[in-house]
Amino acid sequence: MYRKVIPLHIVEEDSYEKDVLFYVNIGDPELLDDRNKPVPSNRKVNKLTTLAEDECVVAMMGLPRAGEITRAQLRIKESKEFKNTVDKLVQRANASIIIGTSSWKEQFTEALTASSDNPDEPPSCLDYVMHILTIFWKIIFAFVPPTDIGGGYVCFVVSIVCIGLVTAVIGDVASHFGCTLGIKDSVTAIIFVALGTSIPDTFASKVAAIQDKHADASVGNVTGSNAVNVFLGIGVAWTLAAVVHWTRNEKFHVDPGNLAFSVTMFCSEAALVVIVLMLRRRKSVGGELGGPRGVKIITSIFFFSLWLTYLTLSSLEAYGVIKGF
Repeated sequence: MYRKVIPLHIVEEDSYEKDVLFYVNIGDPELLDDRNKPVPSNRKVNKLTTLAEDECVVAMMGLPRAGEITRAQLRIKESKEFKNTVDKLVQRANASIIIGTSSWKEQFTEALTASSDNPDEPPSCLDYVMHILTIFWKIIFAFVPPTDIGGGYVCFVVSIVCIGLVTAVIGDVASHFGCTLGIKDSVTAIIFVALGTSIPDTFASKVAAIQDKHADASVGNVTGSNAVNVFLGIGVAWTLAAVVHWTRNEKFHVDPGNLAFSVTMFCSEAALVVIVLMLRRRKSVGGELGGPRGVKIITSIFFFSLWLTYLTLSSLEAYGVIKGF
Protein backbone atom coordinates (compact mmCIF):
# COMPACT_ATOMS: atom_id res chain seq x y z
CA MET A 1 0.00 0.00 0.00
CA TYR A 2 1.33 3.39 -1.01
CA ARG A 3 0.70 6.30 1.37
CA LYS A 4 0.81 9.95 0.48
CA VAL A 5 1.17 12.77 3.04
CA ILE A 6 -0.89 15.84 2.18
CA PRO A 7 0.22 19.01 4.05
CA LEU A 8 -2.58 21.34 5.20
CA HIS A 9 -1.72 24.95 6.02
CA ILE A 10 -3.95 26.40 8.78
CA VAL A 11 -4.04 30.18 9.22
CA GLU A 12 -3.47 31.22 12.84
CA GLU A 13 -5.79 33.98 14.12
CA ASP A 14 -4.24 34.39 17.62
CA SER A 15 -7.44 33.36 19.34
CA TYR A 16 -7.92 30.69 21.98
CA GLU A 17 -11.59 29.97 21.50
CA LYS A 18 -11.77 27.81 18.38
CA ASP A 19 -14.28 25.27 17.10
CA VAL A 20 -13.70 24.94 13.35
CA LEU A 21 -15.01 22.15 11.11
CA PHE A 22 -13.84 21.66 7.52
CA TYR A 23 -13.59 18.90 4.93
CA VAL A 24 -10.80 17.65 2.64
CA ASN A 25 -11.95 16.16 -0.70
CA ILE A 26 -9.49 13.79 -2.40
CA GLY A 27 -9.67 13.92 -6.20
CA ASP A 28 -8.80 11.27 -8.74
CA PRO A 29 -5.11 10.29 -8.79
CA GLU A 30 -2.88 11.09 -11.73
CA LEU A 31 -0.30 8.88 -13.39
CA LEU A 32 3.21 10.37 -13.26
CA ASP A 33 6.13 9.64 -15.51
CA ASP A 34 9.74 9.18 -14.53
CA ARG A 35 10.14 12.95 -14.09
CA ASN A 36 7.15 13.15 -11.69
CA LYS A 37 5.03 14.91 -14.29
CA PRO A 38 1.40 13.96 -15.09
CA VAL A 39 1.07 11.68 -18.14
CA PRO A 40 -1.34 13.15 -20.73
CA SER A 41 -4.55 11.17 -21.31
CA ASN A 42 -3.82 10.64 -25.05
CA ARG A 43 -0.50 8.98 -24.23
CA LYS A 44 -2.17 6.58 -21.82
CA VAL A 45 -4.87 5.66 -24.37
CA ASN A 46 -2.34 5.16 -27.17
CA LYS A 47 -0.20 2.93 -24.99
CA LEU A 48 -3.16 0.78 -23.91
CA THR A 49 -4.37 0.27 -27.49
CA THR A 50 -1.06 -1.37 -28.42
CA LEU A 51 -1.58 -4.11 -25.84
CA ALA A 52 -3.54 -7.31 -26.20
CA GLU A 53 -7.02 -7.57 -24.73
CA ASP A 54 -5.99 -9.56 -21.67
CA GLU A 55 -2.92 -7.36 -21.15
CA CYS A 56 -5.07 -4.24 -21.47
CA VAL A 57 -7.43 -5.50 -18.75
CA VAL A 58 -4.50 -6.14 -16.41
CA ALA A 59 -3.02 -2.73 -17.20
CA MET A 60 -6.36 -1.01 -16.49
CA MET A 61 -6.58 -2.78 -13.15
CA GLY A 62 -3.11 -1.55 -12.25
CA LEU A 63 -3.90 2.13 -12.86
CA PRO A 64 -4.01 4.27 -9.67
CA ARG A 65 -7.51 5.05 -8.41
CA ALA A 66 -9.10 6.58 -5.34
CA GLY A 67 -10.32 4.37 -2.56
CA GLU A 68 -13.82 4.13 -1.14
CA ILE A 69 -13.30 7.07 1.21
CA THR A 70 -12.50 10.25 -0.69
CA ARG A 71 -13.67 12.83 1.85
CA ALA A 72 -12.10 13.53 5.24
CA GLN A 73 -13.69 15.62 8.01
CA LEU A 74 -11.33 17.63 10.23
CA ARG A 75 -12.25 19.52 13.40
CA ILE A 76 -10.06 21.97 15.31
CA LYS A 77 -11.15 22.60 18.89
CA GLU A 78 -9.48 24.56 21.65
CA SER A 79 -7.72 22.80 24.50
CA LYS A 80 -8.77 24.16 27.88
CA GLU A 81 -5.75 22.59 29.60
CA PHE A 82 -3.29 24.12 27.12
CA LYS A 83 -5.01 27.51 27.38
CA ASN A 84 -4.75 27.51 31.18
CA THR A 85 -1.11 26.49 30.98
CA VAL A 86 -0.25 29.30 28.57
CA ASP A 87 -2.14 31.82 30.72
CA LYS A 88 -0.15 30.79 33.80
CA LEU A 89 3.17 31.02 31.96
CA VAL A 90 2.37 34.47 30.61
CA GLN A 91 1.24 35.73 34.00
CA ARG A 92 4.45 34.54 35.58
CA ALA A 93 6.68 35.90 32.83
CA ASN A 94 5.40 39.42 32.27
CA ALA A 95 2.07 41.11 32.92
CA SER A 96 2.73 43.54 30.07
CA ILE A 97 1.79 40.71 27.70
CA ILE A 98 -1.92 40.62 28.44
CA ILE A 99 -4.08 37.94 26.87
CA GLY A 100 -7.34 39.56 25.82
CA THR A 101 -10.74 38.00 25.52
CA SER A 102 -12.15 36.76 22.25
CA SER A 103 -15.87 36.54 23.05
CA TRP A 104 -18.55 37.74 25.43
CA LYS A 105 -18.96 34.13 26.56
CA GLU A 106 -15.41 34.08 27.89
CA GLN A 107 -15.90 37.44 29.63
CA PHE A 108 -19.09 36.39 31.40
CA THR A 109 -17.49 33.10 32.40
CA GLU A 110 -14.59 34.96 34.02
CA ALA A 111 -17.00 37.44 35.66
CA LEU A 112 -19.05 34.67 37.27
CA THR A 113 -16.03 32.62 38.39
CA ALA A 114 -14.07 33.36 41.55
CA SER A 115 -10.34 33.47 40.89
CA SER A 116 -7.17 33.68 42.94
CA ASP A 117 -4.15 35.92 42.50
CA ASN A 118 -2.00 32.81 42.30
CA PRO A 119 -3.15 30.64 39.37
CA ASP A 120 -1.64 27.54 41.01
CA GLU A 121 -3.83 27.84 44.12
CA PRO A 122 -7.62 27.61 44.49
CA PRO A 123 -9.55 30.73 45.56
CA SER A 124 -9.44 31.47 49.27
CA CYS A 125 -12.31 32.57 51.51
CA LEU A 126 -11.28 36.21 51.02
CA ASP A 127 -11.32 35.72 47.24
CA TYR A 128 -14.90 34.40 47.43
CA VAL A 129 -15.96 37.32 49.63
CA MET A 130 -14.45 39.84 47.21
CA HIS A 131 -16.06 37.99 44.31
CA ILE A 132 -19.51 38.26 45.91
CA LEU A 133 -19.02 41.96 46.71
CA THR A 134 -17.85 42.83 43.20
CA ILE A 135 -19.90 40.45 41.05
CA PHE A 136 -22.34 43.25 40.15
CA TRP A 137 -19.57 45.36 38.62
CA LYS A 138 -17.98 42.29 37.01
CA ILE A 139 -21.19 41.46 35.18
CA ILE A 140 -21.69 45.06 34.05
CA PHE A 141 -18.17 45.36 32.65
CA ALA A 142 -18.50 41.95 30.99
CA PHE A 143 -20.71 43.72 28.44
CA VAL A 144 -17.64 45.65 27.21
CA PRO A 145 -16.76 44.44 23.68
CA PRO A 146 -13.99 41.80 23.59
CA THR A 147 -10.48 42.85 22.60
CA ASP A 148 -10.68 40.88 19.35
CA ILE A 149 -13.26 43.31 17.94
CA GLY A 150 -11.70 46.17 15.97
CA GLY A 151 -8.19 45.36 17.12
CA GLY A 152 -9.00 46.33 20.71
CA TYR A 153 -9.89 49.96 19.95
CA VAL A 154 -13.62 49.41 20.55
CA CYS A 155 -12.87 47.78 23.90
CA PHE A 156 -10.58 50.68 24.86
CA VAL A 157 -13.12 53.40 24.02
CA VAL A 158 -16.05 51.65 25.70
CA SER A 159 -13.92 50.92 28.78
CA ILE A 160 -12.93 54.58 29.11
CA VAL A 161 -16.59 55.62 28.82
CA CYS A 162 -17.67 53.06 31.45
CA ILE A 163 -14.91 54.14 33.84
CA GLY A 164 -15.99 57.76 33.40
CA LEU A 165 -19.62 56.87 34.18
CA VAL A 166 -18.64 54.88 37.27
CA THR A 167 -16.41 57.72 38.46
CA ALA A 168 -19.25 60.22 38.00
CA VAL A 169 -21.62 58.02 40.00
CA ILE A 170 -19.07 57.58 42.80
CA GLY A 171 -18.43 61.33 42.89
CA ASP A 172 -22.14 62.18 43.10
CA VAL A 173 -22.83 59.56 45.77
CA ALA A 174 -19.89 60.78 47.85
CA SER A 175 -21.02 64.40 47.52
CA HIS A 176 -24.55 63.54 48.66
CA PHE A 177 -23.13 61.49 51.52
CA GLY A 178 -20.98 64.39 52.70
CA CYS A 179 -23.87 66.82 52.36
CA THR A 180 -26.11 64.56 54.43
CA LEU A 181 -23.53 64.33 57.24
CA GLY A 182 -22.71 68.03 57.04
CA ILE A 183 -19.12 67.52 55.91
CA LYS A 184 -17.42 70.26 53.93
CA ASP A 185 -16.93 69.69 50.21
CA SER A 186 -13.15 69.94 50.46
CA VAL A 187 -13.04 67.20 53.10
CA THR A 188 -15.48 65.03 51.15
CA ALA A 189 -13.35 65.44 48.02
CA ILE A 190 -10.04 64.40 49.59
CA ILE A 191 -11.52 61.48 51.58
CA PHE A 192 -14.55 59.89 49.91
CA VAL A 193 -14.37 61.07 46.30
CA ALA A 194 -10.60 60.60 46.01
CA LEU A 195 -10.77 57.19 47.69
CA GLY A 196 -13.64 55.98 45.51
CA THR A 197 -12.08 57.09 42.25
CA SER A 198 -8.64 55.73 43.20
CA ILE A 199 -9.79 52.21 44.12
CA PRO A 200 -9.58 50.99 40.46
CA ASP A 201 -6.02 52.33 40.25
CA THR A 202 -5.18 50.62 43.53
CA PHE A 203 -6.35 47.21 42.34
CA ALA A 204 -4.69 47.69 38.94
CA SER A 205 -1.38 48.53 40.64
CA LYS A 206 -1.78 45.52 42.94
CA VAL A 207 -2.27 43.15 40.00
CA ALA A 208 0.66 44.71 38.14
CA ALA A 209 2.87 44.44 41.21
CA ILE A 210 2.08 40.74 41.60
CA GLN A 211 2.36 39.70 37.96
CA ASP A 212 4.89 42.06 36.40
CA LYS A 213 8.61 41.33 36.49
CA HIS A 214 9.48 44.97 37.23
CA ALA A 215 7.82 47.71 39.28
CA ASP A 216 7.42 50.03 36.29
CA ALA A 217 3.80 49.09 35.59
CA SER A 218 2.71 49.38 39.23
CA VAL A 219 4.41 52.69 40.02
CA GLY A 220 3.76 54.11 36.54
CA ASN A 221 0.04 53.38 36.86
CA VAL A 222 -0.20 55.50 40.01
CA THR A 223 1.85 58.43 38.70
CA GLY A 224 0.13 58.29 35.31
CA SER A 225 -3.29 58.35 36.95
CA ASN A 226 -2.38 61.48 38.92
CA ALA A 227 -1.00 63.09 35.78
CA VAL A 228 -4.28 62.46 33.95
CA ASN A 229 -6.28 63.86 36.87
CA VAL A 230 -4.19 67.03 37.04
CA PHE A 231 -3.54 67.76 33.38
CA LEU A 232 -6.83 66.55 31.90
CA GLY A 233 -9.27 66.38 34.78
CA ILE A 234 -8.47 69.89 35.98
CA GLY A 235 -6.85 71.42 32.91
CA VAL A 236 -9.59 70.60 30.39
CA ALA A 237 -12.41 71.56 32.78
CA TRP A 238 -10.82 74.87 33.72
CA THR A 239 -9.93 75.65 30.12
CA LEU A 240 -13.52 75.13 28.96
CA ALA A 241 -14.81 77.22 31.85
CA ALA A 242 -12.34 80.01 31.02
CA VAL A 243 -13.43 79.97 27.35
CA VAL A 244 -17.11 80.15 28.30
CA HIS A 245 -16.51 83.12 30.61
CA TRP A 246 -14.39 84.81 27.95
CA THR A 247 -17.18 84.54 25.37
CA ARG A 248 -19.54 86.15 27.89
CA ASN A 249 -17.04 88.94 28.67
CA GLU A 250 -16.88 87.74 32.25
CA LYS A 251 -13.86 87.31 34.50
CA PHE A 252 -13.10 83.70 35.36
CA HIS A 253 -12.10 83.62 39.03
CA VAL A 254 -12.03 80.58 41.30
CA ASP A 255 -11.39 80.81 45.00
CA PRO A 256 -8.63 78.29 45.83
CA GLY A 257 -10.00 77.63 49.30
CA ASN A 258 -8.01 74.83 50.93
CA LEU A 259 -6.31 73.82 47.68
CA ALA A 260 -2.98 75.51 48.40
CA PHE A 261 -2.49 73.75 51.71
CA SER A 262 -3.58 70.33 50.35
CA VAL A 263 -1.33 70.57 47.30
CA THR A 264 1.64 71.59 49.45
CA MET A 265 1.05 68.63 51.75
CA PHE A 266 0.69 66.30 48.80
CA CYS A 267 3.89 67.48 47.10
CA SER A 268 5.88 67.26 50.34
CA GLU A 269 4.74 63.70 51.04
CA ALA A 270 5.24 62.72 47.39
CA ALA A 271 8.87 63.85 47.69
CA LEU A 272 9.26 61.60 50.75
CA VAL A 273 7.79 58.67 48.80
CA VAL A 274 10.25 59.19 45.94
CA ILE A 275 13.14 59.27 48.42
CA VAL A 276 11.97 56.00 49.98
CA LEU A 277 11.68 54.35 46.56
CA MET A 278 15.21 55.47 45.70
CA LEU A 279 16.56 54.11 48.99
CA ARG A 280 14.85 50.77 48.36
CA ARG A 281 16.96 50.32 45.22
CA ARG A 282 19.92 49.39 47.41
CA LYS A 283 21.15 45.80 47.08
CA SER A 284 20.08 45.03 50.64
CA VAL A 285 16.43 45.58 49.63
CA GLY A 286 16.46 44.77 45.93
CA GLY A 287 14.01 47.22 44.38
CA GLU A 288 11.07 49.58 44.75
CA LEU A 289 8.62 46.76 45.53
CA GLY A 290 9.02 43.56 47.51
CA GLY A 291 12.19 42.77 49.37
CA PRO A 292 12.61 41.35 52.90
CA ARG A 293 9.43 40.97 54.95
CA GLY A 294 10.45 43.52 57.58
CA VAL A 295 11.26 46.16 54.98
CA LYS A 296 7.94 45.57 53.23
CA ILE A 297 5.96 46.01 56.45
CA ILE A 298 7.83 49.16 57.46
CA THR A 299 7.42 50.69 53.99
CA SER A 300 3.69 49.89 53.92
CA ILE A 301 3.11 51.39 57.37
CA PHE A 302 5.09 54.50 56.44
CA PHE A 303 3.15 55.06 53.20
CA PHE A 304 -0.18 54.45 54.92
CA SER A 305 0.76 56.89 57.71
CA LEU A 306 1.54 59.52 55.07
CA TRP A 307 -1.98 59.15 53.70
CA LEU A 308 -3.55 59.43 57.16
CA THR A 309 -1.38 62.47 57.91
CA TYR A 310 -2.48 64.12 54.69
CA LEU A 311 -6.17 63.52 55.44
CA THR A 312 -5.87 64.64 59.06
CA LEU A 313 -3.95 67.87 58.45
CA SER A 314 -6.06 68.83 55.41
CA SER A 315 -9.29 68.25 57.33
CA LEU A 316 -8.07 70.23 60.34
CA GLU A 317 -7.06 73.09 58.07
CA ALA A 318 -10.42 73.02 56.31
CA TYR A 319 -12.28 73.42 59.63
CA GLY A 320 -9.89 76.11 60.87
CA VAL A 321 -8.32 74.06 63.64
CA ILE A 322 -4.86 74.74 62.22
CA LYS A 323 -3.84 77.71 60.14
CA GLY A 324 -3.10 77.19 56.47
CA PHE A 325 -1.56 79.38 53.79
